[in-house]
Amino acid sequence: MSDTIPSMFVRQAARLATQPIFLTKQGGAYRPITWAQAAAEVRAFSSFLLAQGVKAGDRVLILSENRPEWGITDLAVQSVGAWSVPIYPTLTVHDIQMIATDCQPVMGVASNADQAKKLLDVSRTVSLLRLIIVMDLGASLGESTLSWSAALTKGREQERECSRLLDECINSLQPEQTATLIYTSGTTGEPKGVMLSHRNFLSNATAAIQVIPISGSDLHLSFLPLSHVFERMAGWYLMLMVGASIAYAESMDTIPQNMVEVHPTIMLGVPRFFEKLYARIQESLRQASPLKQRLMRWALGVGRRIMQQKAAGQRCAPLLRFQHAIADRLVYHKLKAKLGGRLRFFVSGSAPLSQEIGEFFYSMGVTILEGYGLTETSPVIAVNRLETPRFGSVGPLLPGVEVRIAEDGEILSKGPHIMQGYYKRPEATAAVMSDGWFHTGDIGHLDSAGCLVITDRKKDLIKTAGGKFVAPQQLENLLVTDPYISQALVYGDRRPYCVALIVPNQEQLRRYAKEQGIAAPSLQALVCDQRVKDFYWTRVQMAQQALASFEQVKRIALVDQEFSQAAGELTPTMKAKRNIIAQRCALLLNSLYEGTS
Repeated sequence: MSDTIPSMFVRQAARLATQPIFLTKQGGAYRPITWAQAAAEVRAFSSFLLAQGVKAGDRVLILSENRPEWGITDLAVQSVGAWSVPIYPTLTVHDIQMIATDCQPVMGVASNADQAKKLLDVSRTVSLLRLIIVMDLGASLGESTLSWSAALTKGREQERECSRLLDECINSLQPEQTATLIYTSGTTGEPKGVMLSHRNFLSNATAAIQVIPISGSDLHLSFLPLSHVFERMAGWYLMLMVGASIAYAESMDTIPQNMVEVHPTIMLGVPRFFEKLYARIQESLRQASPLKQRLMRWALGVGRRIMQQKAAGQRCAPLLRFQHAIADRLVYHKLKAKLGGRLRFFVSGSAPLSQEIGEFFYSMGVTILEGYGLTETSPVIAVNRLETPRFGSVGPLLPGVEVRIAEDGEILSKGPHIMQGYYKRPEATAAVMSDGWFHTGDIGHLDSAGCLVITDRKKDLIKTAGGKFVAPQQLENLLVTDPYISQALVYGDRRPYCVALIVPNQEQLRRYAKEQGIAAPSLQALVCDQRVKDFYWTRVQMAQQALASFEQVKRIALVDQEFSQAAGELTPTMKAKRNIIAQRCALLLNSLYEGTS
């Protein structure tokens, strides 16, 4: 592959000039931005960067929510040979300070005044961060800030002078050059900067297109942060490659409304998103009339039989196909309408998806394709196929991707998708690389159908005092499918047995308490009520009954507040920071072992 991201974009923009590349909410309605308009802004901002002295290898921070300017900045930075360094807008000044100190950026681009103020604080100690561009800038924040519109105006004025140099920059870019520096989320320690090249991303996007049917007629509703490698590749570069359109959700809270407004055909999500959607559907089912409940269960049963026959490679009987058509007309289409009416499939990544949730949505006529990868692998290693999804696995490998399983069960991968290394950390790079093979840190195996099955994170595996290894995510995924459970965390390393922290679904718990006549002045008091504890323990026992005894939790504790990103307990992609949660809940966890030797 001899292409680069900027050259690919230039080629697509010339071909699709009048077609919409972005849809963004303005004045209460979604409005399109064409490829030609986006290309003009990329060229203007690239010229501005060149005039400011930004050169190949320089780092430019992007601190912004998803929006068209994010992508335009990314393309412009790469067009001059510099590296874009995306930062989650939810990060604190301290977190950003660590990243900036490590990569020494020459410029920052922020979405609004609040985000710009974070960069201004950072610039007081990072001397190279001399200019901050603010997309939405009202009142001036000082001489070191400039509005997005002013930067574009300056860029257009300098475009003629910089045009030749810009073309030379784009044409001289090589696929092996670094395109971006993405800092890992820090679930296992201090974030590390992952260097990814143009070849890394484009080879991964090309391979994904070969096995997932995506085309220029698709519309992607984007809500996962572009700062994360999953949305970056699959929701940005891949969409550019096929010429699809991208609509940006206003916020996490408005996704249901935005789906109805833009009618997406494709969406990317993380398991937490699907867990919440599943919980809402289950709640609506419980509130439905007995007749509607029976109809829903019948439709789900039909869907499951269709799924089982497809998985077995059998042809569905005419009667079953007829029943499926009736179920679709009476039940499935209502769910599909709430998803915009045109959704062809979801893609799930970042963390394991519960098999039960995947099968439930498939039975409702909505396919979730679970995939697997890491920041260091650009990211996709494997993904399920639309025709034959295999729930409980992350699907077959992508074309061109190699995988082997080490003696201890760790998944190793090799191919053009593997990172260039960790920025300024040769020792850390050497620790995860061996003869071209990247050690993922995940435990798994390839099943009889050639699909990759992930068991758990190597570092998350619990080794009990009895020497038994337990994969906590397996039980956690079972527990969160319970409508009364919002979150769960299994704990027990070097302990005599495993225990769990359970975060109740507050709405469901309050309803149950009211039905049972359990009065409590607060949620905190409610989770301390022995009747509530007994109720949850019964539900946990039901969820884990199929597991081996050593894999089961022996005691639980109810927690009255959800684990959150704001509290530092979750990463921006909603993965639990186990060590942080364990430290903060140490007294509660220790109490679950009282009386044991």
